[in-house]
Amino acid sequence: MTANADDLDPVALTAELVSIPSVNPDLVPGAPGEAEIATYCGSWLAVQGFEVHRLESRAGRPSIVGVARGSGGGRSLMLNGHYDTVTLAGYDGDPLNPHIENGRLSGRGSFDMKSGVASMMVAAARAKRENLRGDVLVACVADEEHSSHGTEEVLAAFIVDAGIVTEPSHLELTLAHKGFVWFDIVVQGRAAHGSRPELGIDAIAKAGHFLVAVERWGQRLETGRPHHLLGTGTVHASTIRGGEEASSYPAECHVTIERRTVPGETGDSVERELVESLEHLASTVPDFSWRIRRGLERYPFEADPDAPIVRVVREQATKMLGRPPAVRGEPFWTDCALLQAAGIPCLLFGVDGGGAHAAEEWATVSSIEHLTEILTGTILDFCR
Repeated sequence: MTANADDLDPVALTAELVSIPSVNPDLVPGAPGEAEIATYCGSWLAVQGFEVHRLESRAGRPSIVGVARGSGGGRSLMLNGHYDTVTLAGYDGDPLNPHIENGRLSGRGSFDMKSGVASMMVAAARAKRENLRGDVLVACVADEEHSSHGTEEVLAAFIVDAGIVTEPSHLELTLAHKGFVWFDIVVQGRAAHGSRPELGIDAIAKAGHFLVAVERWGQRLETGRPHHLLGTGTVHASTIRGGEEASSYPAECHVTIERRTVPGETGDSVERELVESLEHLASTVPDFSWRIRRGLERYPFEADPDAPIVRVVREQATKMLGRPPAVRGEPFWTDCALLQAAGIPCLLFGVDGGGAHAAEEWATVSSIEHLTEILTGTILDFCR
């Protein structure tokens, strides 16, 4: 750890974070996880005078929360960003050797989202030097790329008046994103030798009827009433597994589907749609039998465009950029939904760049600097 109290360059800090391997081991078994980068961020925040909390209910998967206590009577703000990454495999070049070329800082995690983590750390350290009345919390979290255990653990310990998730957003206000819910459907047949069709029921063939129904379900969703930022919900078949050998009728066929949801849709409402489709197949397709299990659900997110934190970020971004920032929705899920579910008004706002999860990944240097300035101004306004 070489940071000092005057080392507040967000671009240099982004490069430091990119150089630390932090691949999520739930995605890549045997990967190092977040322990090393958590230690670095905790030490960096301590050097800057933050009260540092290390949350590690899962061994080797820590999240760090740095707290700058205000003088009292002001609003509290959480800046939230994840430092775990997807795999290093398949990256074009050395993913842990950050370099700057043509105004881009490249390396695994540079865009998603170590630049956002660096910007919020530096912004909070800069703002901390001013006379703030409210508390500022910097939450550097683990496991967002898999199941968001890190943010869940942070929210069990800390509640604030507002939050900003610094996922990349191209310096635009992200005020909504989709959710999702997974279902496992087992289409049931009857095992028999391939020479005895009178005894067997082909579960895979029966599942074909269900797959056609899923496609038609998706087509109906496309023609539904769209959300103004997100469009309509979607559905697709994700995995399929069935059968034991070529000479046998399969007794079961397992199909996993993912239903992407928009505000107003829930796992319960999706399950009703799914059961209705399956019951229709059972009444119209001979020997069609099924059972289902609901898997992971993550709620969609929609911010109040008039919430104080949204207003302040919009004002600071307008001042920095010389124009009002665009408003966008995202098709993917983020930790914003967890903050909102905890009663914390929030939005997503982050850097420009590209290549998330891809063979080449980068964040623009100018957007890292601009984001840091916007976050610093936001803290000073909101927490005073």
